[in-house]
Amino acid sequence: MKHHLKYIHRAVELARHAMESNHGGPFGAVVVKYGEIVGEGYNQVLSTNDPTAHAEIQAIRDACKNLNTHQLDECVIYSSCEPCPMCLGAIYWARPEAIYYASTREEAAEAGFDDHFIHEELLRDKEIRKIKLSRIHHEDAWTLFRQWKQKMDKTEY
Repeated sequence: MKHHLKYIHRAVELARHAMESNHGGPFGAVVVKYGEIVGEGYNQVLSTNDPTAHAEIQAIRDACKNLNTHQLDECVIYSSCEPCPMCLGAIYWARPEAIYYASTREEAAEAGFDDHFIHEELLRDKEIRKIKLSRIHHEDAWTLFRQWKQKMDKTEY
């Protein structure tokens, strides 16, 4: 457990940096592989005007760049807060072994960072979500998937 605290502490330090430097909200994350931090990130939504620049996303990008890979096999993510739905999706795509977090999403909501409505929206049928989600059929889009399935030199992921 002591080694977990070391990495959570670093994630919280990064969160403090994000807040104090006005880069974004108080969120930080690190990616660890074999006991070494291989990626770090903190919330940069405000400094980059990028709504996807959350701590976990930034840490995943940094780790993947440093490890020269698109997946975080044998890695663990430590975050200052429970990941939002977007970050959780990115974490699943990155495929680490585990994620540990300090604060809960309920605690974040109390501070004004409430993603409850996103969790609720994801449970709704597409037809009744607040943001319209509609398909526009285009034959070439499906053709690309057929071609991908037949592509001999592809890298599966």
